[in-house]
Formats: sequence, C-alpha cells, structure tokens
Amino acid sequence: MTVIWTPAVAATPATLQPATEVKVSLGNSANELKFFPSNLEFVAGKRYKLLLDNPSSQKHYFTAKDFADVSWTQKVQAGKVEVKGAIHELELQPGGEAEWVFVPMKPGTYELHCSIKGHTEAGMVGTIAIARN
Repeated sequence: MTVIWTPAVAATPATLQPATEVKVSLGNSANELKFFPSNLEFVAGKRYKLLLDNPSSQKHYFTAKDFADVSWTQKVQAGKVEVKGAIHELELQPGGEAEWVFVPMKPGTYELHCSIKGHTEAGMVGTIAIARN
C-alpha cells in the first residue's frame, strides 16, 4: 500500500490558512520618505497579514489601489476597529499601526506609493509583486 502525504493547507480554503506575516514600516524615526521594505512579494491564493506601522513623526499613506483591486480583503484592523470590504488606501498617523489580512488573486506587479503631496516625488514608492501559485 502506498501512502501519499499532502499538506493540509492544500485542501484548506484560503481564508482558513494560517496567514503569513509581512511587516512594512511607512517611514522611519529619521523621517526618511521610504517604505521599509519597498518591494513586496506575495503568491496568488495564499493568505497574508500585512503588519503596517508608522514610526515617523508625520502621517503616511499606504496606497496600492490596483493591488487592492486584485486582492480579496478579509479585514483591516487598527486598534479596536475592524474594517471589512474593499480597501484601496490606508492612512497611518505617527506611531500608528494596522493589520491588513488579504489573499492576492491576480499575478502581476503593482505600484505602491504614499499619496501625500511630495512624498511620492521624494521616493516613497515601491512595488508589490504577485507570483502564480
């Protein structure tokens, strides 16, 4: 008798998979206008928890509309507030933190930027790549 082992995740719907955590800082304590890291990579069909924080003294936006349009958002949580539905942009005040739980669906490369005037031009940009599963 041959037994073939397959991981439980393969048979589990994406919403029940454990979420892979990815941390992104919007700026830093030196007020550099950058995302840390600025290039993110995900796999289509996998569940992720994006841990966003803003250690700088000014507010920043995590803007990735095209990426959000091809991802299924389970929730965004900030403090004691949980938001469900389509998300295109998250604003983080100084010292702010948020969690975005999502499943990217369509492979491709998408733009990330901070939409505050002057921040994109100063280099607060990045890419989000979704690879095929």
